[in-house]
Amino acid sequence: MGYDVHPLVSGRRLVLGGVEIPHDKGLDGHSDADALLHAIVDAVLGALGERDIGTFFPNTDPQWKNVASTVFLREAARQVARCHGRIINVDATVIAQEPKIGPHIGAMKAQIAEALNIRTNQIGIKATTNEMLGFVGRGEGIAAMAVASIELPEDHGQS
Repeated sequence: MGYDVHPLVSGRRLVLGGVEIPHDKGLDGHSDADALLHAIVDAVLGALGERDIGTFFPNTDPQWKNVASTVFLREAARQVARCHGRIINVDATVIAQEPKIGPHIGAMKAQIAEALNIRTNQIGIKATTNEMLGFVGRGEGIAAMAVASIELPEDHGQS
């Protein structure tokens, strides 16, 4: 399971699911701040029993400044392969008052599938608003949640 949230600010492009979405604000963060991909990375790493995205890609490290989050997603997939595992599926929800996410879901699934080396039908992406409640409802930020299932060999992690 993974969760991420970033504030919306002027002067940044909005990238979600590896796709640039036209909007007057973008997500603020050290990398491209793609909250959806960050949640998926955490879900995949967590399914492996690993720590979070910040352990692999600390926001204090200048090499990750403005980096596309697909780099992080590819590394999560590499970690699964290193353990001789395979990703079964990923299911995610984007929580945003605006912009509308639905028209971009197909492109997001294609980007995620390519980075994880899985098929688009192994990826679910849903979008919802926060019904005008809280920081998301006020348009101050975007949040994302994700769950990943992976299959590992029976001897994974045994000494």
